[in-house]
Amino acid sequence: MKIIRYRDSAGRIHYGSEQKDGSALRIEGDILGTHRVTSEKADVTKLLAPIQPTQILGIGLNYRHHAKESGMKAPELPVLFVKGLNTLQHPGDPIQIPTHLASQEVDYECELAVVIGRPCKNVTRARALDYVLGFTCANDVSARDWQIKLGGGQWCRGKFFDTFCPLGPRLVTPDEIPGPNMLKIATRLNGETVQDWTTSDMIFDVPRIIEFLSGSTTLLPGTVILTGTPHGVGMAAKPHPRWLKAGDQVTIEIEHIGSLTNPVTLEA
Repeated sequence: MKIIRYRDSAGRIHYGSEQKDGSALRIEGDILGTHRVTSEKADVTKLLAPIQPTQILGIGLNYRHHAKESGMKAPELPVLFVKGLNTLQHPGDPIQIPTHLASQEVDYECELAVVIGRPCKNVTRARALDYVLGFTCANDVSARDWQIKLGGGQWCRGKFFDTFCPLGPRLVTPDEIPGPNMLKIATRLNGETVQDWTTSDMIFDVPRIIEFLSGSTTLLPGTVILTGTPHGVGMAAKPHPRWLKAGDQVTIEIEHIGSLTNPVTLEA
Protein backbone atom coordinates (compact mmCIF):
# COMPACT_ATOMS: atom_id res chain seq x y z
CA MET A 1 0.00 0.00 0.00
CA LYS A 2 1.06 3.59 -0.62
CA ILE A 3 0.14 5.75 2.37
CA ILE A 4 -0.14 9.54 2.43
CA ARG A 5 -0.85 11.95 5.27
CA TYR A 6 -2.83 15.05 4.43
CA ARG A 7 -4.83 18.00 5.65
CA ASP A 8 -8.41 18.30 4.38
CA SER A 9 -10.44 21.41 3.56
CA ALA A 10 -11.66 21.60 7.17
CA GLY A 11 -8.10 21.59 8.51
CA ARG A 12 -8.26 18.02 9.83
CA ILE A 13 -5.33 15.63 9.38
CA HIS A 14 -5.89 12.13 7.99
CA TYR A 15 -4.03 9.25 6.41
CA GLY A 16 -5.00 7.98 3.00
CA SER A 17 -4.35 5.03 0.72
CA GLU A 18 -3.06 6.34 -2.60
CA GLN A 19 -4.68 4.76 -5.64
CA LYS A 20 -3.21 4.05 -9.08
CA ASP A 21 -5.03 7.03 -10.62
CA GLY A 22 -3.43 9.42 -8.12
CA SER A 23 -6.52 9.81 -5.94
CA ALA A 24 -6.65 8.49 -2.38
CA LEU A 25 -9.11 6.80 -0.03
CA ARG A 26 -9.28 7.91 3.59
CA ILE A 27 -7.81 5.55 6.18
CA GLU A 28 -9.76 5.19 9.41
CA GLY A 29 -8.12 4.28 12.72
CA ASP A 30 -4.55 4.31 14.00
CA ILE A 31 -1.93 3.97 11.26
CA LEU A 32 0.43 2.52 13.91
CA GLY A 33 -2.26 0.15 15.16
CA THR A 34 -5.64 -1.01 13.93
CA HIS A 35 -6.80 0.78 10.80
CA ARG A 36 -8.74 0.19 7.60
CA VAL A 37 -9.09 1.78 4.18
CA THR A 38 -12.55 3.27 3.72
CA SER A 39 -14.40 3.90 0.47
CA GLU A 40 -14.41 7.67 1.17
CA LYS A 41 -12.37 9.69 -1.31
CA ALA A 42 -9.68 11.69 0.47
CA ASP A 43 -10.18 15.46 0.49
CA VAL A 44 -6.52 16.40 0.07
CA THR A 45 -5.80 20.12 0.29
CA LYS A 46 -2.24 19.83 1.63
CA LEU A 47 0.13 16.86 1.41
CA LEU A 48 2.05 16.37 4.66
CA ALA A 49 5.07 14.31 5.64
CA PRO A 50 3.70 10.73 5.55
CA ILE A 51 4.31 10.08 9.26
CA GLN A 52 4.47 12.19 12.42
CA PRO A 53 7.66 10.71 13.90
CA THR A 54 8.04 9.72 17.53
CA GLN A 55 11.82 9.99 17.12
CA ILE A 56 14.28 10.47 14.25
CA LEU A 57 17.47 8.41 14.23
CA GLY A 58 20.21 8.78 11.63
CA ILE A 59 23.01 6.50 10.49
CA GLY A 60 26.11 8.35 9.33
CA LEU A 61 28.78 7.35 6.83
CA ASN A 62 26.85 4.29 5.65
CA TYR A 63 27.72 4.15 1.94
CA ARG A 64 31.10 2.86 0.83
CA HIS A 65 31.64 5.47 -1.89
CA HIS A 66 30.49 8.30 0.41
CA ALA A 67 33.00 7.21 3.07
CA LYS A 68 35.68 7.27 0.39
CA GLU A 69 34.74 10.76 -0.87
CA SER A 70 34.73 11.98 2.75
CA GLY A 71 38.27 10.65 3.27
CA MET A 72 37.11 8.49 6.17
CA LYS A 73 37.51 4.82 6.96
CA ALA A 74 34.33 2.74 6.74
CA PRO A 75 32.97 2.28 10.29
CA GLU A 76 33.01 -1.11 12.00
CA LEU A 77 29.60 -0.48 13.59
CA PRO A 78 26.73 1.81 12.52
CA VAL A 79 27.29 5.45 13.49
CA LEU A 80 24.22 6.85 15.26
CA PHE A 81 23.11 10.47 15.48
CA VAL A 82 19.71 12.01 16.24
CA LYS A 83 17.57 14.74 14.73
CA GLY A 84 14.88 16.58 16.67
CA LEU A 85 11.19 16.32 15.87
CA ASN A 86 11.44 20.05 15.03
CA THR A 87 13.41 19.13 11.90
CA LEU A 88 10.41 17.53 10.17
CA GLN A 89 9.35 19.25 6.94
CA HIS A 90 6.54 18.49 4.50
CA PRO A 91 6.79 17.95 0.72
CA GLY A 92 6.83 21.28 -1.09
CA ASP A 93 7.61 23.33 2.01
CA PRO A 94 10.92 25.17 2.30
CA ILE A 95 14.22 24.06 3.72
CA GLN A 96 15.30 27.12 5.70
CA ILE A 97 18.99 28.08 5.83
CA PRO A 98 19.70 29.20 9.40
CA THR A 99 20.40 32.93 9.72
CA HIS A 100 20.16 33.53 13.49
CA LEU A 101 22.59 30.75 14.44
CA ALA A 102 23.92 31.18 10.95
CA SER A 103 25.29 28.51 8.64
CA GLN A 104 27.20 29.10 5.43
CA GLU A 105 27.53 25.42 4.55
CA VAL A 106 24.10 23.77 4.27
CA ASP A 107 24.18 20.49 2.34
CA TYR A 108 21.68 18.02 0.84
CA GLU A 109 21.67 14.25 1.49
CA CYS A 110 19.25 11.87 -0.24
CA GLU A 111 18.35 9.00 2.08
CA LEU A 112 16.03 6.03 2.31
CA ALA A 113 13.93 6.46 5.47
CA VAL A 114 12.53 3.47 7.35
CA VAL A 115 9.45 3.84 9.58
CA ILE A 116 9.02 1.38 12.44
CA GLY A 117 5.43 0.20 12.85
CA ARG A 118 5.39 -1.58 16.23
CA PRO A 119 7.54 -1.76 19.37
CA CYS A 120 10.89 -3.17 18.39
CA LYS A 121 13.59 -4.37 20.82
CA ASN A 122 16.42 -6.89 20.47
CA VAL A 123 15.19 -8.06 17.08
CA THR A 124 17.32 -10.30 14.92
CA ARG A 125 18.46 -9.32 11.48
CA ALA A 126 16.27 -12.09 10.06
CA ARG A 127 13.14 -10.66 11.71
CA ALA A 128 13.96 -6.95 11.41
CA LEU A 129 11.80 -6.13 8.37
CA ASP A 130 8.74 -7.58 10.15
CA TYR A 131 8.72 -4.42 12.28
CA VAL A 132 8.74 -1.98 9.35
CA LEU A 133 5.57 -0.05 8.53
CA GLY A 134 7.03 1.41 5.36
CA PHE A 135 9.70 3.35 3.50
CA THR A 136 9.84 6.94 2.31
CA CYS A 137 12.24 9.53 0.86
CA ALA A 138 14.23 11.74 3.20
CA ASN A 139 16.59 14.67 2.86
CA ASP A 140 19.03 14.65 5.78
CA VAL A 141 19.85 18.35 5.44
CA SER A 142 23.12 19.12 7.24
CA ALA A 143 24.89 22.34 8.21
CA ARG A 144 28.45 21.12 7.67
CA ASP A 145 30.10 24.03 9.48
CA TRP A 146 28.12 23.22 12.64
CA GLN A 147 28.44 19.48 12.11
CA ILE A 148 32.22 19.42 11.65
CA LYS A 149 33.85 22.61 12.94
CA LEU A 150 31.49 24.30 15.40
CA GLY A 151 29.52 21.47 17.01
CA GLY A 152 31.89 20.52 19.82
CA GLY A 153 32.98 17.24 18.28
CA GLN A 154 29.55 15.70 17.69
CA TRP A 155 27.19 15.93 14.72
CA CYS A 156 23.83 16.77 16.25
CA ARG A 157 24.03 20.59 16.17
CA GLY A 158 24.54 20.55 12.41
CA LYS A 159 21.63 18.12 11.90
CA PHE A 160 19.14 19.70 14.32
CA PHE A 161 17.92 22.94 12.72
CA ASP A 162 14.24 23.49 11.89
CA THR A 163 13.14 22.04 8.49
CA PHE A 164 16.28 19.85 8.20
CA CYS A 165 14.35 16.59 7.71
CA PRO A 166 11.92 16.71 4.77
CA LEU A 167 10.03 13.40 4.39
CA GLY A 168 7.67 12.14 1.70
CA PRO A 169 5.78 12.20 -0.47
CA ARG A 170 4.35 8.83 0.51
CA LEU A 171 5.05 5.85 2.73
CA VAL A 172 5.32 2.58 0.80
CA THR A 173 4.69 -0.66 2.67
CA PRO A 174 7.30 -3.45 2.47
CA ASP A 175 5.16 -5.67 0.24
CA GLU A 176 5.57 -3.09 -2.57
CA ILE A 177 9.34 -2.77 -2.17
CA PRO A 178 11.33 -5.59 -3.83
CA GLY A 179 14.16 -5.06 -1.34
CA PRO A 180 15.25 -1.96 0.57
CA ASN A 181 18.84 -2.54 -0.54
CA MET A 182 17.97 -2.86 -4.23
CA LEU A 183 16.72 0.67 -4.91
CA LYS A 184 17.99 3.47 -7.13
CA ILE A 185 18.42 6.71 -5.18
CA ALA A 186 19.21 10.21 -6.46
CA THR A 187 19.27 13.94 -5.74
CA ARG A 188 18.43 16.59 -8.34
CA LEU A 189 19.55 20.12 -7.49
CA ASN A 190 17.81 22.71 -9.70
CA GLY A 191 17.21 19.88 -12.18
CA GLU A 192 20.84 18.73 -12.25
CA THR A 193 21.64 15.23 -11.01
CA VAL A 194 24.17 15.49 -8.17
CA GLN A 195 23.69 12.10 -6.49
CA ASP A 196 22.79 8.97 -8.45
CA TRP A 197 23.49 5.58 -6.94
CA THR A 198 21.86 2.55 -5.34
CA THR A 199 21.08 1.44 -1.80
CA SER A 200 23.09 -1.75 -2.44
CA ASP A 201 26.19 0.35 -1.56
CA MET A 202 25.18 0.58 2.11
CA ILE A 203 27.86 -0.67 4.49
CA PHE A 204 25.14 -1.82 6.92
CA ASP A 205 21.93 -2.89 5.20
CA VAL A 206 18.48 -2.04 6.53
CA PRO A 207 17.95 -5.25 8.56
CA ARG A 208 21.38 -4.87 10.19
CA ILE A 209 20.62 -1.22 11.08
CA ILE A 210 17.35 -2.20 12.77
CA GLU A 211 19.05 -5.08 14.60
CA PHE A 212 21.76 -2.71 15.88
CA LEU A 213 19.47 0.16 16.88
CA SER A 214 17.03 -2.14 18.69
CA GLY A 215 19.76 -3.74 20.77
CA SER A 216 18.78 -3.22 24.44
CA THR A 217 16.74 -0.28 23.09
CA THR A 218 13.03 0.02 22.33
CA LEU A 219 12.31 1.58 18.96
CA LEU A 220 8.87 3.12 19.40
CA PRO A 221 6.20 2.85 16.71
CA GLY A 222 6.67 5.89 14.50
CA THR A 223 10.46 5.86 14.79
CA VAL A 224 12.01 7.17 11.57
CA ILE A 225 15.46 5.81 10.68
CA LEU A 226 17.58 7.63 8.10
CA THR A 227 19.91 5.06 6.56
CA GLY A 228 22.73 7.17 5.12
CA THR A 229 23.53 8.97 1.88
CA PRO A 230 25.50 7.97 -1.21
CA HIS A 231 28.42 9.93 -2.66
CA GLY A 232 27.87 13.23 -4.43
CA VAL A 233 27.09 15.50 -1.47
CA GLY A 234 27.74 19.21 -1.89
CA MET A 235 30.57 19.16 0.65
CA ALA A 236 32.61 16.89 -1.64
CA ALA A 237 31.89 18.71 -4.94
CA LYS A 238 34.94 19.64 -7.03
CA PRO A 239 36.59 22.06 -7.55
CA HIS A 240 34.51 23.86 -4.89
CA PRO A 241 31.85 22.67 -2.42
CA ARG A 242 28.27 23.24 -3.56
CA TRP A 243 26.22 24.62 -0.67
CA LEU A 244 22.47 25.16 -0.77
CA LYS A 245 21.34 28.75 -1.26
CA ALA A 246 18.04 30.60 -1.26
CA GLY A 247 16.22 30.01 -4.53
CA ASP A 248 17.46 26.45 -4.98
CA GLN A 249 15.13 23.49 -5.39
CA VAL A 250 16.09 20.02 -4.15
CA THR A 251 14.43 16.78 -5.26
CA ILE A 252 15.09 13.38 -3.68
CA GLU A 253 14.09 10.41 -5.83
CA ILE A 254 13.92 6.77 -4.75
CA GLU A 255 12.81 3.92 -6.98
CA HIS A 256 9.31 2.54 -6.14
CA ILE A 257 8.69 5.45 -3.73
CA GLY A 258 8.70 8.65 -5.78
CA SER A 259 10.06 12.19 -5.58
CA LEU A 260 10.29 14.59 -2.65
CA THR A 261 10.82 18.23 -3.68
CA ASN A 262 11.53 21.22 -1.44
CA PRO A 263 12.53 24.81 -2.26
CA VAL A 264 15.30 26.50 -0.26
CA THR A 265 14.83 29.84 1.52
CA LEU A 266 16.54 31.83 4.24
CA GLU A 267 15.22 31.61 7.79
CA ALA A 268 12.85 34.53 8.32
